[in-house]
Amino acid sequence: MSVDPLTAALLWIPIGILAVSILLGLVRIYTATTPAQRAVVGDLVYFAAIGILMMVGIQSGSAVVQDAAMLAAFLGILATVALGRILTRGER
Repeated sequence: MSVDPLTAALLWIPIGILAVSILLGLVRIYTATTPAQRAVVGDLVYFAAIGILMMVGIQSGSAVVQDAAMLAAFLGILATVALGRILTRGER
């Protein structure tokens, strides 16, 4: 499956936006004061990277890359829930 050239070119815009958000997130992780702030920004960086992976999968037309990105997103949600439980010491 191939993607038309216009779509492939336009996909660089969200890739650039997500790359900037990753860079800003890494700066914020460095300046964060609490573990909860670092966890939230870590999730931002993680899911932005998954977004970039998804855009690359769309550009290449590879279903395997898109499936891997969806699996990574699912695992990221589980990690977020687990980290939330750790930070709250299991309280609901």
